[in-house]
Amino acid sequence: MKAGVQQVADGTFLVHGSHTNWVILTDGDAATLIDTGYPADREQLLASLAAVGVPPGALAAVLITHAHNDHLGSAEYLRAAHGTPVYLHEAEVPHARREFLHQVSVGQVLRNGWRPGVLPWAVHALRVGGTAHIPVVAPRPFPVPGPLDVPGRPVPVHTPGHTRGHVVFHLPDRGVLVSGDALVSGHATSRLRGPQLLPDMFHHERARAVASLDVLEALDAEVLLPGHGPVLHGPVGQAARQAREQALQVY
Repeated sequence: MKAGVQQVADGTFLVHGSHTNWVILTDGDAATLIDTGYPADREQLLASLAAVGVPPGALAAVLITHAHNDHLGSAEYLRAAHGTPVYLHEAEVPHARREFLHQVSVGQVLRNGWRPGVLPWAVHALRVGGTAHIPVVAPRPFPVPGPLDVPGRPVPVHTPGHTRGHVVFHLPDRGVLVSGDALVSGHATSRLRGPQLLPDMFHHERARAVASLDVLEALDAEVLLPGHGPVLHGPVGQAARQAREQALQVY
């Protein structure tokens, strides 16, 4: 298996890009892609699909946890080049079209520049397209509640806070939760390791991000695939509780 591509369950692959992860779900010859990394991660993204035997044209759908550039980077490319539909929560669709942008600002980064890791992360983010303007021209809301009719049959679960329309994807048949940025296991700007929220500057509404951990706590899964950091094994509910306890210690 190509470096950076990790099989975590049958037909389920976590890929570590440049500071951001994405997930490939396969079912026979078809596949679903969850998130796409930064714009400059495209070569690695395509290589990861090839590593698991999936041509880009075989993607049934691109599912996006939230419309930040480090998760949305190649969504429009795949839509335009291969006709792959791009799905998000209905509240996140205008965000993907860039009718507005809920993303950490340059000013916020500078104000937090004294924190370990922030400036090196910011330089990297600029280099790989973190501030690029690449809207998705025709994003789609999830068509129905419940499992999506795509490989893996992931279930979108609304977890607002990081952005207004952030979702996680629950794969109950595989015991997996793809958590995006609602719950991570590490980040270049964090000195913590293990279950945690991202640092405050990244959240549109921090209080709602903390509250969404209650939603994650109720989901039955034993493998957590975060948007940042390594895979976590063990009850997702326990990971959510640990992250909430850590977050509440700040206040």
